[in-house]
Amino acid sequence: MAANIQFPMAYYISPRFLEKLAVHITKNYLKLPDVKVPLIMGVHGRKGEGKTFQCELVYERMGIEVVHISGGELESPDAGDPARLIRLRYREAAELVKVRGRMAVLMINDIDAGAGRFDATTQYTVNTQLVNNTLMNIADNPTNVQLPGSYDDQPLQRVPIILTGNDLSTLYAPLIRDGRMDKFYWEPDRDDRIGIVGGIFEPDGLGSQAIKELVDRYSRQAIDFFGALRAQIYNEQIRDFVYQVGLENVSMRVVNTETPPTFPKPDFSLDHLFGVGDRMVAEQRRVEEMRLAQEYNQAFRREHLNTLDRDSADHGMEIYRAYGDRANGHGANQENGSEAKPAPSPQARETALASETVQQIRQLLDQGYRVGMEHVDQRRFRTNAWKSCSVLHTDDPSEAAQAMEQCLMDYPDEYVRMIGIDPASKQRVLEQIVQRPQ
Repeated sequence: MAANIQFPMAYYISPRFLEKLAVHITKNYLKLPDVKVPLIMGVHGRKGEGKTFQCELVYERMGIEVVHISGGELESPDAGDPARLIRLRYREAAELVKVRGRMAVLMINDIDAGAGRFDATTQYTVNTQLVNNTLMNIADNPTNVQLPGSYDDQPLQRVPIILTGNDLSTLYAPLIRDGRMDKFYWEPDRDDRIGIVGGIFEPDGLGSQAIKELVDRYSRQAIDFFGALRAQIYNEQIRDFVYQVGLENVSMRVVNTETPPTFPKPDFSLDHLFGVGDRMVAEQRRVEEMRLAQEYNQAFRREHLNTLDRDSADHGMEIYRAYGDRANGHGANQENGSEAKPAPSPQARETALASETVQQIRQLLDQGYRVGMEHVDQRRFRTNAWKSCSVLHTDDPSEAAQAMEQCLMDYPDEYVRMIGIDPASKQRVLEQIVQRPQ
């Protein structure tokens, strides 16, 4: 099973992926003496890495029947419907085993999107509770799955459940414990990526060396990037076709026509692929930099920050300056001849800003922007749920630097980032992390 498996139609199956799923599915159909076998397998990993597609390839390779549930079906205006759907589909999969004499699985795609809880703003509904409880009940009693209002005393065929998701930690913790769920984190290595991308471009005649260069150039991109890249290559021919037949005639030429248009093979040279791929990466970067949705969703918070009590802010700054004066030996106690206060702790001294950060603050203020700080703990960092330290209404770089140092000392074990804000448009012009937790 550790051999390099190549699927028909040039689609590549990762040996690690195939082995993990094959063992889990087969184990659930065997009667192992005194062995507690988890019913559920959770396949998780970052978006676009082909988790669902690899599962489908494994199912087809092993001749397995599949009953699907989408994460979007796990919510309903009628309480109890999603839980009933899970029981119904599970019994359907068990019936397939009985009727067709082949292994079957129940597959739930994007489970975290339907039943996960990402932050305090995610609504935890009755259906979410019932879905989690139903999956736990099936995992504990896989041969006794009843529908509401009926009872069948005949034991069902045990059917393994495969879940896919990006972040399984958002699910109900008792559901994902080891006794109920095996976990498999899917992160394709370089060999996997070369095999998968080679399968994507196999009809186009790219050599193995070109595939390796393509994978290495876009090593940070998910697998679906390469499928989208191949589709983008055809855009030029489709654009030429649209202008050739005329915009007003496109519909008649592509819908209900006896002679659909055909296209010659596009240019799949490596230089052309690099050019299109770089444009796609640039578009990704623009999306990440805009963050318009975050700006719109935080409009209320920005309005609140802009109306902060400046007297309170000034009072806090005076306290901090007094603290700094004492640290430098210029406090009131020394002026009175009394013993000076001890210097700040080593932890406080370590929060001195890097020279690059101070220079960045100076540049932002020189351009008329405001400087602010935000912090977030490690758990909420994954959901981008930042909290504000403050927005400074000052043009003095030293005051801004002191306030940022104060924020670093207040949250030594959290991420802290500096933000630049255009006061005219109320939009961000910079987001830069200046502290990461140890």
